[in-house]
Amino acid sequence: QVPLVQSGGGLVQAGDSLRLSCAGPGRTFNNKAVGWFRRPLGKDREFVAQITWTGDNTYYSDSVKGRFTISRDNAKSTVYLQMNSLKPEDTAVYYCARLGSAFASDRENPYEYDYWGQGTQVTVSS
Repeated sequence: QVPLVQSGGGLVQAGDSLRLSCAGPGRTFNNKAVGWFRRPLGKDREFVAQITWTGDNTYYSDSVKGRFTISRDNAKSTVYLQMNSLKPEDTAVYYCARLGSAFASDRENPYEYDYWGQGTQVTVSS
């Protein structure tokens, strides 16, 4: 079951920008934080960013801070990840996910998230 639908991604050159979208059907995102993760080839899944339900708080990994921006449009039930100044090391499959509980203790732990998108490839060439 993959209720979150992702779009965006692709092949770009270093320094370019991309925007990923993640749509949650119905009330999937209501009162829920949403995060983005990525899995580089041959490596473990890693936290990228998270946004709270109201959008008042956002969190980023150190590797993307200042270059990526997470945002959401609750009227459209969609979360975005704007990626600027892309680097080859950003190459990965990117996933959006819904935080399962407001009482989750570790926002960077993928096991705290219950619904996931299908994943989208982002490739940055040097």
